[in-house]
Amino acid sequence: MASIQYYDVILKPVITEKSMQGMESKKYTFLVHPEANKTQIKEAVEKMFAGTKVKNVNTMNQDGKTKRRGKTSGKTAKTKKAIVQLTAESADIEIFEGL
Repeated sequence: MASIQYYDVILKPVITEKSMQGMESKKYTFLVHPEANKTQIKEAVEKMFAGTKVKNVNTMNQDGKTKRRGKTSGKTAKTKKAIVQLTAESADIEIFEGL
């Protein structure tokens, strides 16, 4: 694996009903680079969002779905999601404010 910079780790936030409910308890969900590990995700969140302190990181890998178009079949890209738990004294992430 080549060296992944912290700005390459977090791809985009996941906006769903379940992730919005998790924000009440300072849990934020992100789509992350498939080869990033938990320490890289923690470091990226703390560097990208000022005033945040990460308590815990949970990750999950999702395989690509099999899709067909006529006789031809293929797979979509695999993805990785991270649920980041912030500490109680940590600042909120502003990207999710007002949603």
